[in-house]
Amino acid sequence: MSEQTEGKQPTAPQPSGERFSEAELDHFRKLILERKTEIVEDLDNLREQMVDKAAGEYDTDNSTYSLHMADQGTDAMEREKTFLFAQRENKFLTYLERALERVEAGTYGACTVCTALLDKGRLEAVPHAQVCTWVKEYGNDRGRNECASHGGPAARVAKPKA
Repeated sequence: MSEQTEGKQPTAPQPSGERFSEAELDHFRKLILERKTEIVEDLDNLREQMVDKAAGEYDTDNSTYSLHMADQGTDAMEREKTFLFAQRENKFLTYLERALERVEAGTYGACTVCTALLDKGRLEAVPHAQVCTWVKEYGNDRGRNECASHGGPAARVAKPKA
């Protein structure tokens, strides 16, 4: 962004052909597994909140404690929020599982659009990231077109060095 404000045109990342070493991949594997464990624990807590302990089924009825319609509406809204949180956590869990697949395949950390190596700091913060900041900022269309001139499609991702 700062380059644009100075009137300069930012340049797309150059595919380096480099990949993370096995030690670096192992570090990211552990990071992803830690996040995955946290998410599974969160999902278990959310499931406990959604399940009626007496019946052993998902709680869909109005609360027995709510005698007023407004209280029942609040209870229904809280249940819906809990379901939405669980759905969001499940989606994040899927992203982490896909990231683990990329680690195992040796393609983790390579932009799926331009094949440039993603910044380690970005992957520390967002371990399921799939695209470089260039593609993220400018979108897949511009990113794909401009990055294609710098190295082509994601199919060219090289395997890590042993």
